[in-house]
Amino acid sequence: MARKRKRRSSGARRGRTAPTAATAPKQAPARPGAPERSKPRLDNWLLGLAGLGVLLTGYLTLVAWFGEHPAWCGADSECDIVQSSRWSTLFGVPMALWGLLTYALLAGLAWRLRSRPSAWGAMLLTVCVGAGVSWFLTLVSVFEIGATCEYCLASFALMNLLLVLVILRRPPRARERGWRRTLPFPVGAAIVLVLGLHLHFSGLFDPAAGPEDPYLKALATHLQESGARFYGAYWCRACQDQKALFAASAKRLPYTECAPSGPNGPLTAACTVQDIRRYPTWLVEGRRLTGVVDVERLARASKFEWDAAAQEAAPEG
Repeated sequence: MARKRKRRSSGARRGRTAPTAATAPKQAPARPGAPERSKPRLDNWLLGLAGLGVLLTGYLTLVAWFGEHPAWCGADSECDIVQSSRWSTLFGVPMALWGLLTYALLAGLAWRLRSRPSAWGAMLLTVCVGAGVSWFLTLVSVFEIGATCEYCLASFALMNLLLVLVILRRPPRARERGWRRTLPFPVGAAIVLVLGLHLHFSGLFDPAAGPEDPYLKALATHLQESGARFYGAYWCRACQDQKALFAASAKRLPYTECAPSGPNGPLTAACTVQDIRRYPTWLVEGRRLTGVVDVERLARASKFEWDAAAQEAAPEG
């Protein structure tokens, strides 16, 4: 009898303490017509501005690939000077394509930010790097090239506006950390990248990306104007060595591609007419020079006369 009472009392105790559906607190139903939690409007601004950047840099990339001039950017205009300068490409790729990739990444992060606030850190890093590169190229355009491009200035404005909006969009967790713990890494990454670009375009890593040597620039221009021709193939190692002798002035050489279809493809008509059988081959003042020809020999063969004073006074372009 005592055991039965004990079980009943324990069951009664459980019945008194266990919550039931009837006694569980009910959540207040949502008021009809009450607005749902809306996503921050600022996210839409970030997505829209990044989308405009994608359209702008995408257009400039297509124009660069097809060798055309952008709209309202005629030949020899300030815009054309900037777009054709040595700062307009990086590792053989149009700088506009790097901008396109940056804006596309920002657009993707802005979309992700609508549901995942943790994406803000990656977005801050990306926009800091993008703004740093944009400032670098804009300063080069104004002080080094001495010309400005409307498209570049538009991208400069977009990137800096994105930087301001991303800073304003700082989530609560980042506010708790404070700017001293949030900014050093993205700002440091931007500084390191800009410094690397400066060293690259100064010719430290790749002489072809650096400033032109006045003598090589004058010789390459003279070869072009005197009717000399340099025949080669893009896959020919000796042809690349020949171009490397002229460093940043290689683009001025009177080069003719002979085998655009590869080693087993047919020769172009210009190379067939000249009976080109070895790469590289030079035709200079009626003489045929084969193999890698050093700079001094090309100068003698083309009767090049060096005017140091005139060339040093000429602006870079």
